[in-house]
Amino acid sequence: MLKKPEEILRRYDALTEKLADPATLADMEEWTRLSKEQAEIEEIAQKYREYQKTETEMNDAFAMAEAETDPAMREFCNAEAYECKNRLAEIENELKILLLPKDKNDDKNCILEIRGGAGGEEAALFAYSLYRMYMGYCDRHRLKFECVDISETELGGIKEATVNISGKGAYKQLKYESGVHRVQRVPETESQGRVHTSTVTVAVLPEAEEVDVQIDEKDIRLDVFRSSGAGGQKVNKTETAIRITHFPTGIVVSCQDERSQLKNKERAFKVLRSRLYDYYNSRSQSEYAANRKSLVGTGDRSERIRTYNFPQSRVTDHRINLSLFSIDAFMMGEIDEMLEALAVADREAMLAGEEE
Repeated sequence: MLKKPEEILRRYDALTEKLADPATLADMEEWTRLSKEQAEIEEIAQKYREYQKTETEMNDAFAMAEAETDPAMREFCNAEAYECKNRLAEIENELKILLLPKDKNDDKNCILEIRGGAGGEEAALFAYSLYRMYMGYCDRHRLKFECVDISETELGGIKEATVNISGKGAYKQLKYESGVHRVQRVPETESQGRVHTSTVTVAVLPEAEEVDVQIDEKDIRLDVFRSSGAGGQKVNKTETAIRITHFPTGIVVSCQDERSQLKNKERAFKVLRSRLYDYYNSRSQSEYAANRKSLVGTGDRSERIRTYNFPQSRVTDHRINLSLFSIDAFMMGEIDEMLEALAVADREAMLAGEEE
């Protein structure tokens, strides 16, 4: 296992020399490329350097203990050596985690899609609750939350919504949210106090750049129309809303949130690229997830991943069997504990797969 970090450290040191070379400094494009490469491996290189230092300290302490004639000093040196030995085991485990394959999409912005499922108006109302939950989470983490398109109901729910979330590691933070979210509660529309069960589907897609997906103009149809809201609310007098239909896949994207037709068009194409990126990569991602036997997974949107039980104030994630009894705070966007537990479970599954 230590052979790879040793090679990475050698590469890191070689890059340090190159970056200090006047010839490299004179070529800004080359200097930028090498700096980026060095930054990507720096954490592993520094962690392995710490491993080497700790190993040297351990060997020196054992040697001093063997040469020492004073029993008290021998005991002190042995204690120091075993402390280093325990730390070495910790560093080795940290290196294993750092060497795991990185998700190439982790640093990207993401597209969040929320759709009401089974349950009619109650599903639409809960879809709006999830919309507010993710908005609260983004606000707490300084992620930009921009609504691209939203279809509202007369009672204040949403049939579906598309949101662009931007900020450092946006996709990495929210990627485990894809799936079916089930709610058990007494609906506002229920007069007899009975608990109903409804579902909402959530999809989190990495935002694709133009270089990731090429869209042929012959494959799309662009329609312009007037934006509108529930019950005729927010009606525009001018045609600023955009609808794009992609013929090869049948994907349709609408954007009517902005008053500018150009801005709506830009946002619609951003969503279309992300959906196409997800569409074309879903098969390979499914194979990857199956190969590493992930407990969490991020691709199957038909999978029921979580239940929100309001009478018991309980939120349960079925993938990791974790229940939190703080549903009010959770619905305000305080979902960090759940997201961190999902990330840890996924990492442990990946480690187990690497060891098999």
